[in-house]
Amino acid sequence: MPNLLLFLERSQIQKANKMVIQSLYQKIKTFVFGKAINPFDRNLLNKLSLVAFFAWVGLGADALSSSTYGPEQAFLALHGHVYLGIFVAIASAITICVISASYSQIIELFPGGGGGYIVASRFLSPSAGMVAGSALIVDYILTITISIAAGVAAIFSLLAPEWQSYRLMAAIFGVIILLFLNLRGVKESVMPLVPIFLTFLLTHATIILYAIFANTAEIPAIVTSSTKDLAVTSAEIGVLGLIILILHAYSMGAGTYTGIEAVTDSITILRKPRIKTGKKTMLYMALSLTFMAVGLMVAYLLYHILPVEGKTLNAVLFEKVASGWGSLGYWFVFVTLISEAALLAIAAQAGFFGGPRIIANMAHDQWLPNRFTHLSDRFIAKNGVVIMGIAAILMMMLARGSVKFLVVLYSINVFITFVLSQSGMVRHWWTSKVNGWKKKIIINGIGLLLCTFILFSLVILKFYEGGWITLLITGALVTIAILIKRHYEFTNGIIKRFNSSIRGEDFGGIIQPEKALMNHGGKTAAIVVKGFSGVGIQIIREITSTFSGIYKNFVFVEVGMIDTENFLEAKRVEESIKKDLEKYVLLMKQRGYQAQGVCSVGIDVADEIYKIAIKMNAQFPNTTFFGGQVIFPHETLLTRLLHNYTLFSVQRRLYNLGVTVVILPVKVYSGV
Repeated sequence: MPNLLLFLERSQIQKANKMVIQSLYQKIKTFVFGKAINPFDRNLLNKLSLVAFFAWVGLGADALSSSTYGPEQAFLALHGHVYLGIFVAIASAITICVISASYSQIIELFPGGGGGYIVASRFLSPSAGMVAGSALIVDYILTITISIAAGVAAIFSLLAPEWQSYRLMAAIFGVIILLFLNLRGVKESVMPLVPIFLTFLLTHATIILYAIFANTAEIPAIVTSSTKDLAVTSAEIGVLGLIILILHAYSMGAGTYTGIEAVTDSITILRKPRIKTGKKTMLYMALSLTFMAVGLMVAYLLYHILPVEGKTLNAVLFEKVASGWGSLGYWFVFVTLISEAALLAIAAQAGFFGGPRIIANMAHDQWLPNRFTHLSDRFIAKNGVVIMGIAAILMMMLARGSVKFLVVLYSINVFITFVLSQSGMVRHWWTSKVNGWKKKIIINGIGLLLCTFILFSLVILKFYEGGWITLLITGALVTIAILIKRHYEFTNGIIKRFNSSIRGEDFGGIIQPEKALMNHGGKTAAIVVKGFSGVGIQIIREITSTFSGIYKNFVFVEVGMIDTENFLEAKRVEESIKKDLEKYVLLMKQRGYQAQGVCSVGIDVADEIYKIAIKMNAQFPNTTFFGGQVIFPHETLLTRLLHNYTLFSVQRRLYNLGVTVVILPVKVYSGV
C-alpha cells in the first residue's frame, strides 16, 4: 500500500509538472506570436484586411524601396556613360506603366487573388502555372534578402569604414527579426511602420524636388549631354554595344517590378471591394515608383555623383545636396537613410506576404506538401513564413550581403513570371472575345512583348554573372514540385480505388438497431477520422474484429481544418464535418453499438484533438484513441514526408496527457 501511494503521488507530481510546462509554453507563445484569433469572429475580415493606403505601405513598398538600390545599380552599370542613365530611367518608367496597367486587368479578372501562378495555371496550363509559381517563390525570397541587405547598407553608410565587416551579421539578424514579426500576423507587421514610410516619402521627395528646382538651369545641359553621350558611345562601341550597355544597366533595376506582382498575389488581404482597393494600391505604387526612379537618376546627374567606398550612392547624393544646410543637413541625411532602412524592412514584408500565399496555392494544387496550407492561431501561413525566412538567411549567406550580386539573381525570375502571366492574359482575351477584349489584349500584348524581349536579353546578359544560379534554384524547385505532384496523383488514385472498394453495407457486425445511451463507464473507442471514407470504415472493421466485444461505445472525432483557402468559412467547414460524423454514427447504431460524433474546427488538428481528449477523459474515463496509418505499396522519403505526419503528432501529444493511442495500419492497395 505505501508503494502504491508513493506511485500515485509521483504520478500526480509529474502531471502537475507537465501542466506547468504547458502553461509556460502557452504564455511564451502568446507573448511572441500574440493572442489566438477566433475563426468564428464575424469581423475577422476587417481585422485582418488592409485598406489601399496600408496595402500600399505593405505591398507597394517592395517596388518603391527599390529606388534605394535600383537607380544606383543601373547608374554604376553604365561604366562612366552616366548620361545614358536618362534613357534607362525613361525605359523603367515605361515598363512600370505597362506592367501595372496589365496587372490592373488581372485584378479585375481575379478579385479573389490572381498573380502569375493563378493566371498561368488557369489560362495556359497547370504546369505553366507551377513554373510561374516556382519563379515567384524564388523572387519573394530574394525580395526579403535584397531588401534587408540594402537596408543594412543604408544604415552602414552612416558608420565609420571599420564597421563594414559587420554588415552580413547585421543583415542576417534583420531577417530573423522580421521573421518573428511576421509570425504575429499581417496587420501588426505594417501599422507601426506607417510613420516611417511617410518619412521616407517626405524626405526623398524633398531631396528630388530640391535637386531639380535648385538646378533647373542645368537641365537643358543634361539633355544635350545625354544626346552627345549617346552619339559618342555609339561611335565607340557600335549601335549593338550601345543597346547592350543600356540593357545591362536597365536589367540591374529589374527587381523594381516585383512589387506589381505582390499586389495581385496578396489581394485576399485587401479590404472589400477588393478590385477597387487593389487598383488604387497599384496606382499609388506606380506613380510613386516612377517619381522616385526617374527623380533619383536625374538628381545623380545634376550633382555629378560618383561612388564612395562604404556608402550607397543615395547616401552620397543626400550628403551633397544637404551639405550647405548646416547641422540641419546632417540630421536630415541621418533621418533619410534611417527611413530608407525602415522602408526596405517594409519591402521585405512583400516577401513574407506573397511568398507563403504562393506556396499555399501550390500546396492546394498538390505541387507542394499540403502542410503549407496550414495556418497558425494568428491566421498566417506559418510554415510558409518560416520557409521564406530560412531561405532568405541562406541566400544572404550565399551572396554575403552583396546587393549587386543579389540584383543579378533577382532580375531573371521577375520576368519569367511576367511573361507567363501576360501570355495567359493574351490567350484569355483572344479566346473569350468578351466586351472590350481588343483594348484589353493590346495592353497585355504590349506587356508580353516588352517582358519577353527583356527576359531573353537578361538571360543572355546575366547568365555568366550569376543568372545561372537563379535558373538552377528555380529549376530545382520545379523538379521537386513535379515529383511531389506525381506522388500525390499516384497515391490519390490508390486511395480513390480503395474507397470505392470499401462500402458501409459490407461492414460486419450485429444488425440490431438499438436506442441505447452511451455507457460512460464502459470501454470507449475514440476514432480519429477524416471524412466519411474507406479508411475510416476499415479502422472500424479492424477494431470490431481485433477487439471483438471489448468496445461498445464509439466516438468519432473529426477536426475541420481552417487553412489558407477557407479561413473565412469556419461555419461551413463545421457543418460539412458534422454530416460526415452523422454517417459514421448511423452506421454503428444500425449494428447495435452506441455511437456519437465530436467535431471541432481549428488550424491545428493535433491541438484540437488534444482539447477533445481532455474533455473525453472526464466524460469517458476508459477511452482509447484509434487512428489509421495509410500504408502504400512502397515506402519512400516522399510517403514519409507527405503522409501520416498529423496522426503521429496527435499520438505524441496524447501520450503526454496519459491517453492510450493505437495506430492501426490501413493497407490501401491490393497485393501481398
